[in-house]
Amino acid sequence: MVLYLASIFLFKNLICCPPEGILILPEAANSSRNNESPTNISHLLFGLIGSEKAWHHRKAYTESWWRPGVTRGFIYLDVAPTGDLLPWSPSSPPYRVSDDINQMVQETKHVAPISARIVHGIKEVFRERHEGVRWVVMGDEDSVFFVENMVDVLAQYDHTKYYYLGGQSEFVMSHYWFSFNQAFGGAGFILSYPLAEALSNDMDSCLRRYAHIKFSDHITMLCIADLGVNFSPLKGIHQIDLHGDLSGFLSSHPKFPLLSLHHLDTVEPIFPAMDRFQSAKHLVRSAGHDQSRMLQQTICYHRQSNWSVSVSWGYSVHIYEKIHPRSYLQMPIETFQPWAGGQPLPHYMFNTRPPSKDPCEAPHVFFLKTVNRSAEDGVVMTYLRSSERGLLACLSSGNHSAAYVSKIEVYSPLTKRLEMDKCECCDVIHSDGEEGLKVKYRKCLLSEVIA
Repeated sequence: MVLYLASIFLFKNLICCPPEGILILPEAANSSRNNESPTNISHLLFGLIGSEKAWHHRKAYTESWWRPGVTRGFIYLDVAPTGDLLPWSPSSPPYRVSDDINQMVQETKHVAPISARIVHGIKEVFRERHEGVRWVVMGDEDSVFFVENMVDVLAQYDHTKYYYLGGQSEFVMSHYWFSFNQAFGGAGFILSYPLAEALSNDMDSCLRRYAHIKFSDHITMLCIADLGVNFSPLKGIHQIDLHGDLSGFLSSHPKFPLLSLHHLDTVEPIFPAMDRFQSAKHLVRSAGHDQSRMLQQTICYHRQSNWSVSVSWGYSVHIYEKIHPRSYLQMPIETFQPWAGGQPLPHYMFNTRPPSKDPCEAPHVFFLKTVNRSAEDGVVMTYLRSSERGLLACLSSGNHSAAYVSKIEVYSPLTKRLEMDKCECCDVIHSDGEEGLKVKYRKCLLSEVIA
């Protein structure tokens, strides 16, 4: 009996007090903060770094997602605004003029004064010291942010710890030239408040240490590494180190909430018949109905016609005249080009599949036209054909052409998508010869696979 009681006492102690060195996951760490309110948009402070010259045309990107009176932060310009920027637009973030650090730049003979100004911006944002800030988000003025998704992702982390979160480049050589362990900051990187404070305190010293480094993202990573903090990548932050037609990339988004898109000036407009700014606004408007599903890929099948249907929610729909496994359709079609030509393979940090003229491999492509609430308290989206495919039907799967389909309606629930562990499921409703096709989202069956 004595031994039994002793074993119970020791076992309870082991549960209550884990031995030193046991890893506590972020979820477990969050449970210790039960008295705190959940992370919300007011806990994020944005610092956007730009130039007065570029802001004249790039402000449209920021104004597409910025919510005056709701989002908190500033746009930092190199000089005070002039011309048609005055009076300052209430649809833009309030502006600040960056600190004059010329004396430090001259003393250290810094090789990249503009990069030094960008990195120093972290200190300037932190200096604002807004009440209740948990996360400092730095980015460029030509990036589009999906703030609700960002809040949901950051809510999973303990903001009282040191976190350096961000996205990686899509181009392999960018990592080779700079680092595989850094955030590419134009698309946005995120610092927990304690890390932002520590970095701000060390800022002047660090800029002097790394006066020989040219690029701001690399300097930032080195400064943070010197504080003993490593980089944690987030798949939903997209630097877009790509050129050309981005549709293949956006139509096969990874299973992670979309957080940002950068470098939209360097690619073709993401929607046909729209310019770059109109395209950004169109995408953000659809995200206003449901950010959690934005660009999330859902794949289903119409077996009577041997069709595979791939939906990139809020962006595009592809119809293939053949049953393809999900593992194949989840690879982006390489409609785009690498950031720099003449580089060795591989070009990308992800697998791709080449464009094809095979009618069994080439999709019919449809792009988002409208978004509305449905009568069943859900969301209905209309996608229209972008252009004729210009190929014969796929003979090997029964010659069931989809060339006559001109419009697709996609029905999804109004409830937020909370789990990203697998694709959602759907049914395709269509009769031979009809110009319209419907896709209705539903719960997945147990262990659902194509058969």
